[in-house]
This record gives sequence, structure tokens and C-alpha cells, in this order.
Amino acid sequence: MRGAGRETLGRGVKCVLASPLAAAAAMALLHSHRLLTAPRFATAARASSWWSHVEMGPPDPILGVTEAFKRDTNSKKMNLGVGAYRDDNGKPYVLNCVRKAEAMIASKKMDKEYLPIGGLADFTRASAELALGENSEAFKSGRYVTVQGISGTGSLRIGANFLQRFFKSSRDVYLPKPSWGNHTPIFRDAGLQLQAYRYYDPKTCSLDFSGAMDDISKIPEKSIILLHACAHNPTGVDPRQEQWKELAAMVKKRNLLVYFDMAYQGFASGDINRDAWAVRYFIEQGINVILSQSYAKNMGLYGERAGAFTVICSDAEEAKRVESQLKILIRPMYSNPPLNGARIASLILNTPDLRKEWLVEVKGMADRIISMRTQLVSNLKKEGSSHNWQHITDQIGMFCFTGLKPEQVERLIKEFSIYMTKDGRISVAGVTSGNVGYLAHAIHQVTK
Repeated sequence: MRGAGRETLGRGVKCVLASPLAAAAAMALLHSHRLLTAPRFATAARASSWWSHVEMGPPDPILGVTEAFKRDTNSKKMNLGVGAYRDDNGKPYVLNCVRKAEAMIASKKMDKEYLPIGGLADFTRASAELALGENSEAFKSGRYVTVQGISGTGSLRIGANFLQRFFKSSRDVYLPKPSWGNHTPIFRDAGLQLQAYRYYDPKTCSLDFSGAMDDISKIPEKSIILLHACAHNPTGVDPRQEQWKELAAMVKKRNLLVYFDMAYQGFASGDINRDAWAVRYFIEQGINVILSQSYAKNMGLYGERAGAFTVICSDAEEAKRVESQLKILIRPMYSNPPLNGARIASLILNTPDLRKEWLVEVKGMADRIISMRTQLVSNLKKEGSSHNWQHITDQIGMFCFTGLKPEQVERLIKEFSIYMTKDGRISVAGVTSGNVGYLAHAIHQVTK
């Protein structure tokens, strides 16, 4: 048909119009809404989703506390769930030695090339020395290997993957009950089996030492046992040195592989040597441990993700072989670790003036937390509480198991806008001289 044109008059409607007059009439109909458009039909069926079976996962218990805290409009609200240090004004704290190290790094205008697979050599050597002690026989003889990890979590996962591949005696990892929540998925997702041993006694809010010793004495030989080197998370309950000695003897008798998690060296007591005492004692007793370290808390390098994983070996030759396999494991995981945090930590550990300043600052952070424990107990007494709160000052580190019951925690959240996990664990770093009285008053109201 001469002069015929094809026009589209709406979604899915195509007409062949014989003349301009017809086209004008059709447009008029369309604008007057008397012409109904045809429905849109998919030219092909929508592809079925690959992920329709994926269920919504449960929210993280710690992050959930923070989200609820953010929504609260109460001016007196407190967030005691976050596992990060806060100063006495409740603000995030960057150490002065860290600021100085960053300025020194910036002034050198260094490049951003990849680190080796095992990390920054000055950092890994300094990390091993910090953990083992400069006079350690294992350190001086070179019968250890240390690789850089992505903070504590990443370092633990390197160890878990190494165990899964090379520890042939057992797939069982025994965790203290309770333990840091992330320990379970770290080891489970690496293909290991989770077991538990008694550790905390909720009746006394203290260490169940007899229960721990009884359970450990029954762990099958050549199994893996995880120990918190200091400032046990989440309870804040650590063995005394005499108890550590008994634990070491039992571990040696049962021929267990010890995996130490040391996330708080210096940050627990304020003394880097005291906090590493258990690790060093076990090695002195001929127990070749493996060890994860983190610089999140003790240097405030949370987002820099600086950590280390160490294996104590029988000799330097074995250490070289282990190191080669650790690199093979790391390569497909993340190729090589982050650069900046390792540079900062290395500079602090290896520069005498910065190291000295760091030791003062980390002790200051630890002392503030210890002071808040003392002030909280003192204020509870002032409120007239008849409960025995000594466990608050007996415990150590950032976290405290208060002994509060879930229903009491609910009341603290609803009536006082004080947020914590349901098990009654609080981060003492969230307590300040300005809010400790309010916290004590609230706790007394829900426990009296």
C-alpha cells in the first residue's frame, strides 16, 4: 500500500495506518482514553532464579545491638555491645604513636606495591618477638614461622585451613564454653569439627577450673584445643598462673595441639609480657603451639586489619617447610595481605621511641577499663545493691560477663536505653566516668 506507515501508539500496540487522517483519528482516540492498549507480553519466559532456595540469614547479635542503639532517641542511651575501645568521652581513640607512624610513612612517599604472600618481613618478625619474647629459645633459634594475616579473624582462618590440610591426627577442635562467637564459623567453615570443654561457671561468674580440667583430661589424644591467651572473650575470666601451669601439664599429658588466640596482648593488663605469659610458658614446657595475633585492640588498628599467624616447629628446617605450605594456602585466599596496617605496626614495634610511647598508651587504655570496672562496683554499692559484684573487678580485658539474666537485659534496653547482648556481656570500654553512675543505677533497678 503506497503511503502506508508503521507507527506505535502505545506500549505493545502497533498499527498500520493508511493515511494521515486515519493516524490523526487514532491519536485522538488514544488521548481520549477510548483506545485500550494491549497488555505487554514477555517475549521469553523469565529465567528461574539460581538463588530461590537461599534463606534469609539471622542478624549478627552484636551488629543488631548497634542498630537498635542507633535508632534510640534517648539522650542517655549507652551502647555496651561494641567491641572497640572508646575514650572517656565515649569517642573512638587513635593512638598518638599511630598518628606519628602514619606521618613518618607519608613523609617517605613509599609506593603501594604488593607485599609478599607471607606479608611484611619486618612486621612478621616483630610480631613473633612480641608474642614469644626476645629471649625466647624458639625465636632465637628460628624454629618458628610467622605470616601476616588479615587481623585476628583472618589469622585464625589461615590456621584453621592449615590444620584442615596438614593436621592428620584429628578433625576435632575443642573450644572453651563459651568462646568468641566467630570461632565456631571460622573452624567449621574450614572443615573442622567443633567440640567444647567447660570453662565458665555462671553461678559464680568465674572460671570453672575443675570442670575445665576434668573435660580436658578426657579429650582424645592428638586433638586440637583452643585457648584464649588473655582477656577471655566474652567472659573476661582468665586462669591464674598456677592454673595455667596445671593446664599446660594436662595438655602435655594428653598430647594435644594448642591453638592460642591472642587478640589483646598489652590491652588486657597493660603489660605485654604478663599478657603473653601463658603462651611463653607453654612453649618453655616443650609444647609447640600455634598462635594468632591481632593489632586491632592494642594499637587501635581496627580497620587496618593487621594480624599474624605463627607456628612453633621442632627446628628451623621444619619451619621452612611449613612456611612454604602456608604461602600455598594464602595465595588462593587473598594473594597477599594489606600493606598500610603492617607498616604502621612494624614502625611502632621497631622504632624505640614509638614503641616506648605505645607501651604507655596501651597501658593507659587498659588502666581506663580497669578503672571503669572499679567505679561500676563502687557505684553499685552506693546505689545500695546487696549483690556481690566482685566478679566485675576480678575479670579482665574489654569484656565483662555481668551475670545479668536475659529478662534483666531486656529491661535495661526498654527502660534505660542501655544496650548489650542478651547473655549480659558488656564492653567495659563503653563505660565512662560520665555514664558509669547511670549504668549502676539502671543495673540496681533491674537486679534489686
